[in-house]
Amino acid sequence: MAATTFHKLVLVIGFSSLFHAAYSAAQHRSYLRITEQEFYALPADIVIQGIVSLFVVMYGVMFIAGDFKEIRATVELENKSWETFRNISSFYTFNHRGKVLSPNFIPSQKASLEELE
Repeated sequence: MAATTFHKLVLVIGFSSLFHAAYSAAQHRSYLRITEQEFYALPADIVIQGIVSLFVVMYGVMFIAGDFKEIRATVELENKSWETFRNISSFYTFNHRGKVLSPNFIPSQKASLEELE
């Protein structure tokens, strides 16, 4: 799905409304502090504005984000062979301390200088 200008506009309006609800809540709290009243709950209009703008933001994000992937891992792994599961390049380690046990290991000049300091 392509993100249209309409959905981007809906997202901006939703975030603006959510920011306005948060600002209104902060203003309400400061008003209560000035008038030395107890805080029990936010007014209903601020709560409703916050909830509605949250749903508007979720609607805009769903259309802009694109297609969702399957949650189940088996959907992606069904077409792979068993040999590809063992070949995980992120687990390859080439620079480890076992290399000093090799008879062909030559320590670098930089490492020798660091040991002297």
